Amino acid sequence: MKALVLKGYHDLAVEDFPEPAFTEDSVKIAVYYGGLCGTDLHKYDGKGGSHGIHYPVPLGHEISGIVEKVGANVKNFKPGDRVTADPNWSCGKCYFCRNGMPHMCENAKGVVKGFAEYICPPESNVYHLPDTLSLHDASMTEPLSCCIHGIDQLDVQVGQTVLLVGMGAIGTMMLQLLRLTGASNIIVVEPVEEKKELAFKLGATLFINPLKEDVKEVIKNAGIPNVDRVIECVGAKFTIENALDYAGKCATVVLFGLGNPENPSAFNQYAAFQKELTIKNSFVNPGATQRAIDLLDRKLVDVSAFVSAEMTLEELKEEIEHPVYSRKGKVIAKIRDEKGNVI
Repeated sequence: MKALVLKGYHDLAVEDFPEPAFTEDSVKIAVYYGGLCGTDLHKYDGKGGSHGIHYPVPLGHEISGIVEKVGANVKNFKPGDRVTADPNWSCGKCYFCRNGMPHMCENAKGVVKGFAEYICPPESNVYHLPDTLSLHDASMTEPLSCCIHGIDQLDVQVGQTVLLVGMGAIGTMMLQLLRLTGASNIIVVEPVEEKKELAFKLGATLFINPLKEDVKEVIKNAGIPNVDRVIECVGAKFTIENALDYAGKCATVVLFGLGNPENPSAFNQYAAFQKELTIKNSFVNPGATQRAIDLLDRKLVDVSAFVSAEMTLEELKEEIEHPVYSRKGKVIAKIRDEKGNVI
């Protein structure tokens, strides 16, 4: 099958690759669309992702498609079904799975290598799509589900003030979710001034360019007494440190952005102590896939607000090697045309 294969550090090729193993529990899915994730770029740069990398391997884990074949044990899917798949498999038997933490599974593995003609995840990882949700938009299920888990971690209470650091593709998804939480103030801290209009359209109540303004001073002058929640969606050393600084007293801070393990952020424990901060991270998407599908289907999250380009696998290879559109938003690979032909 045709696939975009990572063969090693900075070694990427569109080439023929063996189809994934098909078992009695498998659902063989013809992939139509696949989203480019920041972790794909991390893997290309040799930094790893949620699970270990074993070369060679097709990149991509944000997919939508149509079922082509099902294994003998599969009960809830049939050929022709429109579906998406959660890439994170857990065993259901280890200590963490049995104690409500399946995303921390000791035997976890990725079961979606989506920049390819086919994937064969187990039935447990496959989800039906409503007919009213396009395959294009449905490919954003996985990243949106990760954002939902981040919002769960943030635990916004109705009427609180929330500050969002970074309005890239993930930040733009987060902003739309924050609008649904009942926060009274949603502050966006973003250096790209051109995103200001979109920020307000999607629910921001205050937009601050940190390159031009003192963030804490602007918040104070706006009459906002405390920043109750902060979610960081960049992962850069300085934005992580700034997020902790922006947080108010007794605030919760979620560090959602994937930081660089080779350049970790400094942590001022004493300053956090003085404000009694709660600092959290967010790992993958436990229990959030169906919620993401429902939000997309009901148009409560607007995909067009953060998708910057649609590409073939060949074009995607160039984008990963020389990022342009992925710096502006979400890039989606189109694997097949409307008739099911591989592009």
